[in-house]
Amino acid sequence: MSVLVTKQAPDFSAEAVLADGTFAKLSLSQFKGKYVVLFFYPLDFTFVCPTEIIAFDHRVEDFEAKNVQVIGCSVDSKFSHWAWRNTKVKDGGIGAVRFPLVSDLSKNIGRDYDVLFDSEKCLRASFLIDKNGVVQHQVVNALPLGRNIDEMLRMVDALQFTESHGEVCPAGWQEGKAGMKGSSEGVAEYLSKNAKKL
Repeated sequence: MSVLVTKQAPDFSAEAVLADGTFAKLSLSQFKGKYVVLFFYPLDFTFVCPTEIIAFDHRVEDFEAKNVQVIGCSVDSKFSHWAWRNTKVKDGGIGAVRFPLVSDLSKNIGRDYDVLFDSEKCLRASFLIDKNGVVQHQVVNALPLGRNIDEMLRMVDALQFTESHGEVCPAGWQEGKAGMKGSSEGVAEYLSKNAKKL
């Protein structure tokens, strides 16, 4: 498995269902200047996937407030995405989620991000991409293990904190907490005050 952190995120151009339910070509590069959370999921009309997609949708305004574009991607067709969005949640659908769902029918995007599983579907993988298109965080789960959307929001906060303050984020850092200087003196000072809280 490739580690893409610190590398340029592979660009792509593919058909997608947009937040308004229309079809369009979507590329990663069109979001340059914004943060992007790109997440892969195995298949439409399955079981764990709708819980994650709906959880992302419930927090989409939190991501947007931080200048983050959320994008979902699977190997399904744009028509399958459209049908799933137009199926009520109580009937196994996801409803009109407010972010694009990309169709990776060719499986090239999954291959480029090295998350294609058994050559047929993608693992539960999430990538946090900065404003310059560089991957800053990635996490990959096996198929039965649903991801934590709040943890991705925390990682966005941590990235933006380090960019604006020039400090690093210690274990368990949360927005509003102090960072620390990235030096031996900085860690010694932080641990002397906080070691018991870790």
